[in-house]
Amino acid sequence: MGLFNAPAPERMTLTLRVMAHLLSYPDATLREHLPELRDALRSERALSSSRLAELDALIGSLERGDALETEADYVELFDRGRRTSLHLFEHVHGDSRDRGPAMIDLAQTYEKAGLYLGPDELPDYLPAVLEFASTQPPKEACALLAEMAHILNVIFSALLQRESPYASVLGALIEMAGEKAQAVTIAPDEPIDESWAEPLAFDGCSSNGQAKPGTPHPIHIVRKSSATEGVQP
Repeated sequence: MGLFNAPAPERMTLTLRVMAHLLSYPDATLREHLPELRDALRSERALSSSRLAELDALIGSLERGDALETEADYVELFDRGRRTSLHLFEHVHGDSRDRGPAMIDLAQTYEKAGLYLGPDELPDYLPAVLEFASTQPPKEACALLAEMAHILNVIFSALLQRESPYASVLGALIEMAGEKAQAVTIAPDEPIDESWAEPLAFDGCSSNGQAKPGTPHPIHIVRKSSATEGVQP
């Protein structure tokens, strides 16, 4: 059976949590635990050997890089461009009034599963979404990733354009969703403060211009009341 559209891996909890950490701000605490993240990826083996090699290279670059430069590069990459934003509703709603209710709905999804965000975290932050996904059974986690696949592929493509090793994380997530990580043509990045009007959810949506504004796309997040771990990436 081929890689794409394959059944969910039997285990992927650790891998999803590692992905969440690798996409988080690379402060001293994260850098200190990079060897453990590498070991977790290798032990669970939810990814192909080629993806593991790419992620190992990313971890190595974070280990060897100058701390201040690594942190500055992260801010420049993820906080100053819309196409590479890790806040998923930036790609769905932009700054439209629909973003607030969507945030509330997603936060309530976490809470109904017994999960709570840290005081400074937004629910659409990709590392937080991945932490939530890690608490779900593999089939449901893959379904959630599949709903986000269009957005993930836009971020993946933007990171490839910038020749960023972080593209390996997005590529791995797309393939865990059962999709093919393949670069798509995206429009030049827009100022982060320029408002967008986009559809309402992950499912079937993508970046600016690929769906008609106002078209309803309900959020389909798996809700599991038995989960007990908090979401604090």
